[in-house]
Amino acid sequence: MRREFVELPIEMPLLWTGIIALAGAIFIADTLTDLEIAVGVLYVAVVLISVRFGRPRAVMLVGAGCSLLTILSYFLTPRGAPESGLVNCALSLVAIGATTYLAVKTQSAEARVRQAQADLAHMSRVTTMGELTASIAHEVSQPLAAIVANGNAAIRWLAASPPDQDEARQALDQIIKDAGRAGDVIGRVRRLATKAPPLRDRVDLIDAIQEVLALTRSEVRRNHVLLRTELAHELPAIFGDRVQLQQVILNFVVNAVEAMSGLEAGPRELLVSAATDGKKVTVSVRDSGVGLAPEALDRVFAAFYTTKPTGMGMGLAISRSIVEAHGGAVYAAPNLPRGMVFGFTLPVRAEAKE
Repeated sequence: MRREFVELPIEMPLLWTGIIALAGAIFIADTLTDLEIAVGVLYVAVVLISVRFGRPRAVMLVGAGCSLLTILSYFLTPRGAPESGLVNCALSLVAIGATTYLAVKTQSAEARVRQAQADLAHMSRVTTMGELTASIAHEVSQPLAAIVANGNAAIRWLAASPPDQDEARQALDQIIKDAGRAGDVIGRVRRLATKAPPLRDRVDLIDAIQEVLALTRSEVRRNHVLLRTELAHELPAIFGDRVQLQQVILNFVVNAVEAMSGLEAGPRELLVSAATDGKKVTVSVRDSGVGLAPEALDRVFAAFYTTKPTGMGMGLAISRSIVEAHGGAVYAAPNLPRGMVFGFTLPVRAEAKE
């Protein structure tokens, strides 16, 4: 019989080591001191530290372990009055149990909040994609039209007498390229529209930005906006969720284009840049639109705050949640001489550099 051994990875080994060391120290102190001293109550701190795992099962496991150590210490402690020790043991167990229960309830509530935020972020992303439907359809229609034209050309070259195989081959090669372009557009739309749990992986921000700009290219052209990019050549990879970060960039770009769509005079310029100082990566989107009033800058990332007549006020709030969940920060500032700058910074973590 073939036996397969499954390696079970231990998450956050340093935290587990610290918890075990602290619990062991409390156990030794509880065992060596008299039964009248309720050292076991200190296990509450161990349970509270275990909340950092973010997993209710891990907290319950730590709580159960602390309870067992408290009972074991009661039987091993040689000094003191057994009656007082029994009362102190019971008090310690109640404190450990109550703390574990509250910690698990809190984590469950936080998990529901995270799920609600994920659902809201997906809804916002789909809404934005819906607003870009015409733009995306135009991006797909271009390679499809080219495929038809090159297909007809290939037929003509092959029907000629004698057939021009070289010209026909070139037309077929172009068909393959255009089909690939159409497939790329559809693939980008599917990735952005998909509802998947957050991932943490290496993200090439330059590639992610270029994908977003490819989807919004027709919208930028339709509003007669001049798009420029200043993207660093060697930008370090970011550790995070590619689709979520693309949603943030997409929100900023779409908002910038909308801010300039109503301009009757003056340039319509959009600058998307990405740079790094080695410790963090900064992505910014500058527009030459109408800008925001100074009093609006403090509230622009707040939930349900919007300057659009038909806006929900959730796009920028969700963007802030996504960036902060990645350990970064968002910002908004006036763009001189006119317009706004929206952007975010993300830390460059060690695992992303490897």
